[in-house]
Amino acid sequence: MRRTVFDGEHRTFRATMRAFIDAEVVPSFSKWNDDGLVPREFYYRLGELGILGLEVPVEHGGRGLDSFRHQAVVAEEIARAAVSFGSASAHVSRCLPLIDDLATTEQRRRWLPGSVTGETMFALAVAEPGTGAEPSDMRTTAPLSLDGTEYLLNGSKTFVTGGVHADRVIVCARTAAPNTEDPTYGLSLLVVDATAPGYRVGRALDTLGRKLSGTAELTFTDVRVPVTDRLGDAHRADTHLAAQLPRERLSIAVGAHAQARAAVRFAHRFTTERTASTASFQNTKFELAACRTEVDAIEAVVDRALTAHDHGDLAPADAASAKLFCTESAGRVIDRCLQLHGGIGYLADSPIARLYADHRIDRIMGGTSEVLRTIIAADMGL
Repeated sequence: MRRTVFDGEHRTFRATMRAFIDAEVVPSFSKWNDDGLVPREFYYRLGELGILGLEVPVEHGGRGLDSFRHQAVVAEEIARAAVSFGSASAHVSRCLPLIDDLATTEQRRRWLPGSVTGETMFALAVAEPGTGAEPSDMRTTAPLSLDGTEYLLNGSKTFVTGGVHADRVIVCARTAAPNTEDPTYGLSLLVVDATAPGYRVGRALDTLGRKLSGTAELTFTDVRVPVTDRLGDAHRADTHLAAQLPRERLSIAVGAHAQARAAVRFAHRFTTERTASTASFQNTKFELAACRTEVDAIEAVVDRALTAHDHGDLAPADAASAKLFCTESAGRVIDRCLQLHGGIGYLADSPIARLYADHRIDRIMGGTSEVLRTIIAADMGL
């Protein structure tokens, strides 16, 4: 069945993305993987192609699209080839939506043009060593100066996707003490210039998968951040971040579907093309049939969520449900497809092994599966 969630424009865009990935990403991917980082010049290339600015307003250099579906196409084509755009995904899917929702006219003028061309890459820093992203435990501080013109930022962040290459980082810091009625009060979002004195990129983190994400630790020592670089309302960072969660969870669900579909394609090709073909075995047929069926179900959930998001109807519990189902189901599919590869599937440079490692974080980031179950149960009145 043809997916009705995409139209002719999306199919044309998909063909362009597939040709670009096959010509300019796949041939270089092994070297990038060995280096552990996507070259900075690649982000300029993404900018030239308009990929970084799909949803950025036209007046700031973007395409001004008001649909998430083009981003879904990008995610699906990346997974199809089992490659990565490095930290560009976090830049596009997590940081630019925050800027789009919260930035002032003056901030948009300063930040968005460079974000479209790749000259200004953004990262988001929320989690902290030892405490994670729990608001009540956040220790990074940024009190306001006596004259009210700047914040003095001190602390550290970890698991910062894109932290290695970032030119500006959206940092969640405590700008006021929490109150007893609202423990999330007092956190603000500060857009920090990576060239500011006291800003330091720590060690790059060696993750199980997504080796090219440029994930790093950051430290801040008396970093001065102008008040004009605060994003959104003071002391309301938790509210601002929570508003982005449905979109973030949809993005993860879309990626999970794409990875699961790619895994089935890899397994089908491997079992039919290998010298000692196993595709004729009944178990292989049954496994592939079961995996395809599960991918079809994942696709139905993703497409429903994409449609709801574009209509402004994707409720937080619905996004949580979509992410939970898609990531848990994709994990099973990818694992079964790796099994069909036998020992070849366990080699780190095989596409199925990359999918296996890259997907595992999906059940953790954007809200763990356990947290999502809590959200869904609460929505059910439980």
